Amino acid sequence: MKNALHLMTGIFILTLFASCGSNKDLQERAPAQFNEVYYTYTSNGIQLNIPVAAIQDQRITMDAVYFHGMKSELNKSEEKPNLYVANFRMGSEDMIMHEDPKEEYGNRPPQLPEESPFSIDEDEAILVFTQYDKLKYYKLTGIVEKE
Repeated sequence: MKNALHLMTGIFILTLFASCGSNKDLQERAPAQFNEVYYTYTSNGIQLNIPVAAIQDQRITMDAVYFHGMKSELNKSEEKPNLYVANFRMGSEDMIMHEDPKEEYGNRPPQLPEESPFSIDEDEAILVFTQYDKLKYYKLTGIVEKE
């Protein structure tokens, strides 16, 4: 009887911890109203642009995005108030190579790959946002390339 009680307690604790760790679900409702999401190639890599038509800034903060096998922070554009931008470094900018390593200071390495917590296609991204102090995920689809 005592062994059965220990076994049941152990199973309960494992189930409790397993349910806490698997709380990464994609949200079906968008955290904001988005216009057409697009990306462009820059001299440094890829710039993902997320235009927002409406968002409740008091409840939601846009944190990061997974796109093309990388993760980047989302920043609000200074020129356009309703545009969030993520920059992904591809390592294509000119690097200073010098025999004195001090002269190479400031070279930025390419961004390391970081796998998305969900499987996505080439025209999709995972938006990471915070709502009421809870981390949530939303899949952006139909992302197009612009020149």
